[in-house]
Amino acid sequence: MRTIFYFSIFALTIITIFSCSEKQRYNSLVQKELASGIRHDSLFLNLELGMTSESFYKICWEMNKHGLIRQGSGNTTVLYEMKDDLKFPAELNFYPTFFEDKIYEIPVQIKYKAWAPWNKPMQSDSLQLDVLSLFKKWYGDDFMEVSSPDPKHMAYVRVDGNRRISIYRDKDNDAMVWALFSDLSKEKEFKAFMADKK
Repeated sequence: MRTIFYFSIFALTIITIFSCSEKQRYNSLVQKELASGIRHDSLFLNLELGMTSESFYKICWEMNKHGLIRQGSGNTTVLYEMKDDLKFPAELNFYPTFFEDKIYEIPVQIKYKAWAPWNKPMQSDSLQLDVLSLFKKWYGDDFMEVSSPDPKHMAYVRVDGNRRISIYRDKDNDAMVWALFSDLSKEKEFKAFMADKK
């Protein structure tokens, strides 16, 4: 629950620290996209927003059987090794946040496998731009550059129908970049649910 809370708070915090013009642009974009009624649920590895926990576990079981994924950090996440999509081989650790037994969001921790403190091309600043470039190919070009909770670094956000994609650097770890996929159509309900949990 602590992990779920952290990522949900990040998603909310990133909105509150926008400059006035950023916030206005973002809010207008969200209203327009949600009003369109269009749903974009596809994420990666055949995972989708709104997918039931049963379907998620079934898909992961099948991918594990074929050696595509394995258990990740502390056996609490799914680990996927990305060999060719980024500039260097990378590891993605992820596990969904379920709300009403359906995927509401998926935080994804991304790291180059050969990262080392002295290896400049594999630091999070380079990795963030590499992930942004890849996501533009996968999801479309129109990511907004926005302020993030860490004033030293920028974040990138894309809203497409109900799907929000955020890309930001880990403020405590120069190896890590996070991607957060969220279902905006469930955000108000989820915020109310989290508030009741406090």
